[in-house]
Amino acid sequence: MNVTPLIESAAIANRVKELAAEIAADYADTPLLMVGILTGAAQFMMDLLSALPEAASNRVDYDFIGVASYAGLESTGQVSITLETTVDLHDRHVLVVDGIVDSGLTLQRVLEHVGDQSPLSVKTCVLLDKPSRRQHTIGLDYAGFEIEDAFVVGYGLDADQRGRSLRYIGVLEDSTTDG
Repeated sequence: MNVTPLIESAAIANRVKELAAEIAADYADTPLLMVGILTGAAQFMMDLLSALPEAASNRVDYDFIGVASYAGLESTGQVSITLETTVDLHDRHVLVVDGIVDSGLTLQRVLEHVGDQSPLSVKTCVLLDKPSRRQHTIGLDYAGFEIEDAFVVGYGLDADQRGRSLRYIGVLEDSTTDG
């Protein structure tokens, strides 16, 4: 697997701290439930939770939701919920956390699913925003980095289960598939 670094680990760590501070300020007196989209958002969400100021961390709970939309390196164009949240979302302020949004299909499906459970509010937080690929209009409340159209791996993101454990985000050079 040939990967060219795009965003170094130090830049990721700094941006995660900035996002955590923004979220903590916006939810200063409000309990929050973060819902991470598996598996790509797991690393990002755990680091985001760790970066929250101590005072905010006692007001934040978290859970995960599983989705499937890829077969190998190709998007199937279909998004299915493979794992439900274990926490009741009804009457909760929910922040949906994802590693990357490109077409918007996955995030749109998750937002619809979360919205069906009557939360008080729903916002989004993504590490990577790839607007050139957007097929669905989605408002992003918190975004780490805007990137060009390239298949990226690392920091939780993978190419057919490869590259997820890299500590940086890099462009997969040996693929002609967008992702």
